Amino acid sequence: MPRVLKPDSPAVATKVFARAEPCPLDVMFGAPEAVLGHTDLHPALTLPVSWLGGEEIECLFPETNPIGIAHGCAVRMAGELMVGCAIQPIGSSIRIAARDLYARIIAATLGHQLYRVWNYVPQINATSAGVENYQAFCAGRAESFELALGPGFKRRLPSASAVGCGGDSLVAVFAAGRATPRHIENPEQVPAYEYPREHGPKPPSFSRASVVLADGRKWVFVSGTAAIKGHHTVAPDALEPQLACTLDNLRIVGRAAGLGRELGRGSRYRRFLKVYVRHATDYPAVRAYLERELLQSGDRVIYLHADICRSALQVEVELTAVETD
Repeated sequence: MPRVLKPDSPAVATKVFARAEPCPLDVMFGAPEAVLGHTDLHPALTLPVSWLGGEEIECLFPETNPIGIAHGCAVRMAGELMVGCAIQPIGSSIRIAARDLYARIIAATLGHQLYRVWNYVPQINATSAGVENYQAFCAGRAESFELALGPGFKRRLPSASAVGCGGDSLVAVFAAGRATPRHIENPEQVPAYEYPREHGPKPPSFSRASVVLADGRKWVFVSGTAAIKGHHTVAPDALEPQLACTLDNLRIVGRAAGLGRELGRGSRYRRFLKVYVRHATDYPAVRAYLERELLQSGDRVIYLHADICRSALQVEVELTAVETD
């Protein structure tokens, strides 16, 4: 039976797993709360996010070797990439919880650079004391990055996404490594880390995409992308115009990352996409649009029912493209 891993104090050193057999790191969906179960042969994170369609299990890293539990993060090596998961109970403050979560991630990846983080935030659009949960999460995350990396931390921010989930814990999945990545911005969007204060007490701490060479292959991590130009939401609450804008933003970032306008379609890249849909009833329309405009045979796509960082956004799409041998 899997055993559930509890968060450690940030002061706790690595606990090494007894066995080191290669296995995939699977992310699954549909649990009432986040659970990081583990057997020596097969780790799995199950998230409180509803699955709508496509692949039922996310497996970006099909062959990983365990390191252990470092600062409450379950950490594995996927070739030259360090990958891991962490769960942080919120308690009385999402801001403090986010600060603690990122302090643990930064400590666990010491000596490496973060390339990509997938964040899951309970009730992401709910408001407390005039501040949305997403904004409070962003404030705590930024405080940890600045404390650990200093005043120039914005130049080192990884690509990321943050969507809503159930339960009462923040969850993060991350990828890091020793090679220096190239972080990319969209010239038609204000960098998220430069958003004005109307979007929260501290701006979101992520880049639009990160590109890195690992194990002789190019990895392109494109952040969760939605209908934003400049720093404003495009076509609030309107699905099809937002889909068109989202795809335009993806293509702009894809060109800058070396994938071309079609985001590596028909090339040597293997593509993994996650699509977050605010209203489950929109899933058929979203899937039909993407299948017509973007997807190709062989793409690994997951559709999830999740709230998005702004309440007027209806859909968000992310992409990971990996060069094949």
